[in-house]
Amino acid sequence: MLADIIGMNTRIKTHKAREFRKNPTISEKLLWNELRNRLFMDLKFRRQYIIDGYILDFYCPELNLAIEIDGPIHNKQSEEDKYRQSAIEHSGITFFRVKSEQVENDITSVLNDLSMTITNLKINK
Repeated sequence: MLADIIGMNTRIKTHKAREFRKNPTISEKLLWNELRNRLFMDLKFRRQYIIDGYILDFYCPELNLAIEIDGPIHNKQSEEDKYRQSAIEHSGITFFRVKSEQVENDITSVLNDLSMTITNLKINK
């Protein structure tokens, strides 16, 4: 019975992640255009990736790096986001959070900040 529930939840999450990939937000689309196909620092990123039952906006398996874009909905769920991030960080994953407005208005600074975060991760590996 429990295995059925877990399997059902996994199927629901997988379906949800596919829907998110098909219908990205403007900021997700902009950032994905910079990250896809190893365009950014020759790193492989996945979008709408599921870890521990949570869907991450972007994930780099090589660095255990999650990238989350905080849009307006995150203003209403900040406590849930903190819990979610803490649970995922327990798995050894580092978070890079950015506001959707920053992605949409100044993607260059977002990419510069991300580059510094990645450089620090590589140094501390």
